[in-house]
Amino acid sequence: MILVTGATGTIGRHLVRALAEAEVPFRALVRDTSQGKELDCEFVVGDFDDPASMMSALKGVDRLLLNSGGALPVAGQQPMVRQQMSAIDAARAAEVSWVVKVSAGQPSPDAKLSVRAHWEIEQHLKASGLRWASLQPTGYMQNFFTGEGGFTHSSALEGPYGTGRVAYIDAYDIAACAAVLLTRPPGSGETYALTGPEALTHEEIAAKLDIPFRDLTPQEAAEGLRAQGLPGWFVDDLLRLYAAMAAGAMSEVTTAVRDLTGRAPRTFDEFIGERVGPARQAVDRTRPRASRGPGLAGQTGGNRGCLSTRPPARKELPAAR
Repeated sequence: MILVTGATGTIGRHLVRALAEAEVPFRALVRDTSQGKELDCEFVVGDFDDPASMMSALKGVDRLLLNSGGALPVAGQQPMVRQQMSAIDAARAAEVSWVVKVSAGQPSPDAKLSVRAHWEIEQHLKASGLRWASLQPTGYMQNFFTGEGGFTHSSALEGPYGTGRVAYIDAYDIAACAAVLLTRPPGSGETYALTGPEALTHEEIAAKLDIPFRDLTPQEAAEGLRAQGLPGWFVDDLLRLYAAMAAGAMSEVTTAVRDLTGRAPRTFDEFIGERVGPARQAVDRTRPRASRGPGLAGQTGGNRGCLSTRPPARKELPAAR
């Protein structure tokens, strides 16, 4: 039995559909009954912040997809670190045999926000004694349809991106890789750097979305972020992630999706397909904010992992890296 956490998220919904179509036994972890009914699959109500509910959800489970929300503008350790470490401890107590974690691209102790948080979680997972695999995706293509792929204003894609290229990935492909790993014999300490098949500049992405592009200076970006009430340290960390993106830190294209699934990952053109119209409408409805993604589109769910610029009292948004 597989337990899918983050089941209602960008990756989770694709994974739930894939497992259901493959007729693989699984259950989805959701926060309330209405979410479970919407998924139309076996589900259990629980929360990362409620250890007892996690233990209950893991009964009879031998494989776990570990995925949750991203970074929040709160001081100290990111909440996602405590939450996922607790889930790992519960999985060990429940004698789960195989954990597949959705992480972020290039997690390290020197990284910022969710990328650093994912590194901390991975260290705990490695020390747990559990067999595990880590999916480390770049930013999510989906974030450009939610406004989390960058700063948006007047139907434009804006941000301090420079000419740096990013190999954005469709969450559909991340879910496909997770489905393969969850349904095959467990490995031991496998890491997969997941990307799309091409690295694009944000100006090229804006052209594909048929919207204008404006490259912001770091100062302009900082002013926009601070205007949202974000703390200075959080803005500084975000700008470091954007700077890395502009310098090409997310430009590498890997073969991991093909290696796992036997097919090429979706291109950005394939992803947007018929969605150029809806994409423009999504941007029109979005107020300026930062994105899995660095949400930046994906810091994910997201995402690289996920970033959020909303106040901590509100639910975090997956952003690009």
